[in-house]
Amino acid sequence: MARWIRYLHDGAAGFGRLDGETIAVHEGDLFADPVPTGATLPLAQVTLDLPCRPSKYIALWNNFHASAEKQGLTRPEVPLYFVKPASCYLAGGQTITAPEGAGRLLFEGELGIVIGKRGRDLTPETATAHIFGYTCVNDVTALEALKADPSFMHWTRSKGHDGFGPFGPVIATDIDPWALEVAVRVNGRERQRYPLSDMMRRPAELVAELSRDMTLEPGDLIACGTSLGSGPIPKGATVEVEIAGIGVLSNGFS
Repeated sequence: MARWIRYLHDGAAGFGRLDGETIAVHEGDLFADPVPTGATLPLAQVTLDLPCRPSKYIALWNNFHASAEKQGLTRPEVPLYFVKPASCYLAGGQTITAPEGAGRLLFEGELGIVIGKRGRDLTPETATAHIFGYTCVNDVTALEALKADPSFMHWTRSKGHDGFGPFGPVIATDIDPWALEVAVRVNGRERQRYPLSDMMRRPAELVAELSRDMTLEPGDLIACGTSLGSGPIPKGATVEVEIAGIGVLSNGFS
């Protein structure tokens, strides 16, 4: 397993493999045979950056059996999704400022799939080779905006404000998310925990079906949706999303 991290150090951006508290610095293209430079950096001496910069952030809805059962929903014939704008991306450790008049904000801890190579019209068998790795996601939502107009669900408006798309802190490769859980803590108190094996579609199935709608590019992010337990974010709180093998995505809210 490798854990890839992007960072800022002495005013310059860089990336590398994280081993414990040490970064092995690399150069080149993260998604195309990056080359180690031989240099290392202590994690404590860098500032976290986004682990990649997606050309698009695709977010799933109704993708877990337990939450669907609670809401009286059934498995959709095709993945249900929306797209979040690049201006919402936020790295771990950064603070989200609630927009004026946004009302209640919700956390939604999720698994993120990171695409590693370009793909279109994939099958579940071929899609596996297009998955670079996995990351943690907090799909922040302004709840009142979502249903503000009864004629139209405001997915983009409610979930696309600046800072509403934190993900990270790393991209972990060669892990099996099916065996893992997502846990979310608000001010240190666990508020959400669910198994990823409850997903309606495995990661390769999601990638394959989405690739029939659009070309997936290296660095693109697919947020797999959330399950039971999503809840409000108090002003001034810190929200942590943790997945074993990936780490903890932590962001403050103001």
